This record gives sequence, C-alpha cells and structure tokens, in this order.
Amino acid sequence: MSRGLFITGAGTGLGKTLVTSTLAWQLVRSGLVVTPLKPVVSGFSAADPESDPAVLLRSVGLAPTPAELDAIAPWRFKAALSPERAARLEGRTIRFAEVVAFCRTAVESDSDRVLIEGAGGVMSPIDGARTMLDLIAQVGLPTILVVGTYLGSLSHALTALKVLDVARTPIRAIVISDSVDGVGLTEAAKTLGMLAPPAIEIVTLPRLTGTERDKWEHAPDLTRLCEPRP
Repeated sequence: MSRGLFITGAGTGLGKTLVTSTLAWQLVRSGLVVTPLKPVVSGFSAADPESDPAVLLRSVGLAPTPAELDAIAPWRFKAALSPERAARLEGRTIRFAEVVAFCRTAVESDSDRVLIEGAGGVMSPIDGARTMLDLIAQVGLPTILVVGTYLGSLSHALTALKVLDVARTPIRAIVISDSVDGVGLTEAAKTLGMLAPPAIEIVTLPRLTGTERDKWEHAPDLTRLCEPRP
C-alpha cells in the first residue's frame, strides 16, 4: 500500500482540499496516523478559518495554530495568484529545492499516510522555471487528479492527464468533483471513462452541503484510492 499520495487538479477551485481533507479524515477514522500537507498556498489569510491549511488540519483533529500551519504549509502568500507571482508581490522567493526537500522529509516520516495537496492546477508555476508538475515528479508519489464538470472541464482534464503521463507520473485515480452549474456529473464520468486509461479509477464526488464534518461523513469512501487497482 502506498504511504503517500499527491492530490493535484486540472485547474484551481475544483475541490482538491475537499478531496484531501475527506481522505485524511476517513483514514484517521480507520485508525491511521495521517499527515496532510499544502506546502505552497496562495490567497491565504490567517484570519480565515476556512483556509485550505486550516481545513486540512481540522481533518486530522488539529487546530490551525501558527505552529501547526507552519508545519504543513510553510510557503503561505496573501495574493490569490500563482505561487510564483504571489511570492514576488511580497518580495519573497520560493526555492524549489526546499519545497521538494520538505515534501520528501514528510514522506519519510513515521506517519502511516502523507497526503500532499498541490496549489492551483498541475501546471501552476512555483518559481520562474518550475511548475507543480515538476514538484509532483520530484516527490514521486502516485497522484489523484481532481477535475470539474463545468463547460470545458473534459478538455482540461484530458490535458492534465496528458502532461502527467508525459512526466511518467503514476495516476491512481481521477476524482470528478461536481462544479457549481456543472453540465453533468454522470456524463462527465462516462466520457472520461471512455477516454482515460482503463487502469485509472474514476470516482464521482457530488456537491456536498453542511458543515465540514457533514461533508466528510457523506462523501464516498476514498480510502481505497491508497491502493493500486488490481
């Protein structure tokens, strides 16, 4: 069983944090020690209780204190832009090698499972030369690709699949997260099922309402995605 997964997306705002936090919560409920990471995050506000790192921490029973935020999301930026641009606005530089080392150290820790959530889409720039795809390739974990159901989402999903394949990244599953005003969750799954490699599991995630706990409890079981398909 894989000790870690990298959760990326065909774009931004598609539900990566919902998928990562749901999987973390389900694994913790099964008795495992889980470390969720969002190493690079933009659009972050310490005053926002719903920030991605805060949600991830609560999914494993931790409070989003400054120390815990530093532990899972060291590179936090205020502007809701690509990490590279958001860092430049603050006069900061993201050192790609340090991000890779941070992720690898977590993967080599004593946690039963490490879940790394990327920032933005699979080709989101991290610095002036490397993208999220480069980070995924360097860390070397199997990947879950989160896609949407908005008009154009199939093209974006297939493009993301192609670049992941070119980088020889093992794709464990595609999670189709129903978008606001989506054009059809069932039809999206059917089409992707015809076009994606058959070894990649496709999971549908309908729109969920209520509290964080409500969403985690009513989401489909994602824990099987830690195992490769037979």
